[in-house]
Amino acid sequence: QINLPVIRQYVDYLVNEQNVKNVFVNGTTGEGLSLSIQERKQLAEEWMCQGKDKLDHVIIHVGALSLPECQELARHAAAIGAGGIAVIAPFFFKPTKKDELVAFLQKVASEAPEVPFYYYHIPPLTGVKIHVEELLDGIKARIPTFQGVKFSDTDLLDLAQCINKNETGQFEFLYGVDEQLLGALAVGANGAVGSTYNYLGRQTNLMLQAFAKPDLALAQKYQAALRKMVCKCPDFAFVCPGFGVAQTKAVMTFVSGIPMGPPRLPLVDASNEFIVKAKAKLDSIVWPDGD
Repeated sequence: QINLPVIRQYVDYLVNEQNVKNVFVNGTTGEGLSLSIQERKQLAEEWMCQGKDKLDHVIIHVGALSLPECQELARHAAAIGAGGIAVIAPFFFKPTKKDELVAFLQKVASEAPEVPFYYYHIPPLTGVKIHVEELLDGIKARIPTFQGVKFSDTDLLDLAQCINKNETGQFEFLYGVDEQLLGALAVGANGAVGSTYNYLGRQTNLMLQAFAKPDLALAQKYQAALRKMVCKCPDFAFVCPGFGVAQTKAVMTFVSGIPMGPPRLPLVDASNEFIVKAKAKLDSIVWPDGD
């Protein structure tokens, strides 16, 4: 079951300990697609409530397999004042062409006509491999609120082509593969959404600062340290390399002290072996700042 009272502590931890002031609610790590519509609404409301005057942006993922459910969640997000909404591609009956996907996204975005809209691109999980570069052509005419993409794929060529089409800088590209964020920044990504930022947000922000200076050598050291945490872990990967939702919950629990609880079936708890090895790995990381 969802644990609403813990969200207040969660917000304070992200802001005060990790210097993270933007959140993506009901996404992959939050198991949004395993939750009921009512649960997703409750979580969205709690994040908006507890984040008031503390968080800068709250983007709510409203994607689902059912178009009417997406639309209902989009209307709800707009009603509670979300800073943005995002939609994953349907992944059972899949769109196979750009126009099919855009038509679906447009039907959702139109239900929240004042809210910035993001496409959540994660082909390793959806199997929808329509290139984002192709998707961008004419999308602003179809979806006036289109703000950008949560780009959770390792295809940096596609991302680079998107950046080339974004000459006016009207779109945002938020990268979602934590272990190669620096590569995405190099081709032009201007933000990130990822699981590890829950407990390594402060170090990732230091990497972003180093890249912006620019101090590429320092940024590379941070990326190498961050990569050490998520690559070649002893349990399964949900976007390889890296580790899964249950493992992320376990790491966040022992790092933050906040009880993140178990995942919902069919996912199962991280093993005790994983937790022991993950603690040891985190303790062994030497950060450039000496922490």
